Amino acid sequence: MFDAVLIAGPTASGKSAAALTLAELIGGVIINADSMQVYAEAPILTAQPDAAAQARLPHLLYGHVPAREAYSVGRYADDAKAALRQVQSMNRVPVFAGGTGMYFMALEEGLATIPPVPGAIRDAARALLEEIGVAELHARLAACDPLTAAGLRPTDPQRTLRAWEVWCATGRPLVSWQDEPAEPILKGLRLARILLDPPRETLRANIAARFETMVEQGLDEARALEGLDPALPAAKLLGLRPLQALARGEIGPKAALDEAVTATRQFAKRQMTWFRGRMGHYARFDPAKSNIITEFNRINA
Repeated sequence: MFDAVLIAGPTASGKSAAALTLAELIGGVIINADSMQVYAEAPILTAQPDAAAQARLPHLLYGHVPAREAYSVGRYADDAKAALRQVQSMNRVPVFAGGTGMYFMALEEGLATIPPVPGAIRDAARALLEEIGVAELHARLAACDPLTAAGLRPTDPQRTLRAWEVWCATGRPLVSWQDEPAEPILKGLRLARILLDPPRETLRANIAARFETMVEQGLDEARALEGLDPALPAAKLLGLRPLQALARGEIGPKAALDEAVTATRQFAKRQMTWFRGRMGHYARFDPAKSNIITEFNRINA
């Protein structure tokens, strides 16, 4: 029997339902491994498991972080360790489910121990970003830390800011810290690894169907997140910007839907590229042709 289960997949691939089905069968508890589903103010926009699903068995690390906090993979690692200990104390099986590749890296490979950035440096870096913009901050980062800058998009405020903070605080490139050996959260555990890999056409249809619901039900959440700092991770919530524009009356429902669906399909494509490059050791299956129980039994045989 496995000590833990990892279920990965792109957005709208059916991870939450698959995790629930399997966890009920094996006596599991579901632990979130998706960077957007941690936010308390956006259960609909991030497609968190609903109340009915969470009533069937425990779900941990969902909706436990305010959107206006700068939640990071380092904080997730700490939270995941605590959640793992909690599930183990219950003598149940942890089932990690989500779509954030870096979270799965933390679980399986570990994270480098980067010294905490002092508050004064963090505040100064954020003020600089607001003053000069992400493109110029990326250019300054490239001048002093070209290795890290080369791996970042000059339009990515969150990661550019993080790299700048680390450089200012430590005088070392972020990538040099990340290259240091680290201890995996799930070290020593027997792992079942499963990747949901639906066809592109199926995924595109699922994404469109999801946002048709969100356009109707997610407007209140979008309104509540108006004024969110664009450098915060939660500002990248899929569909947030077009739904906020819809709520303000700047665009119509169809335009909001089209923009949200297009951005989400592009994101899902990037996810699958990452999964296929980094998760070759996972058992892959098409949810339309098989099911999570069949796949789990196959790799457990």
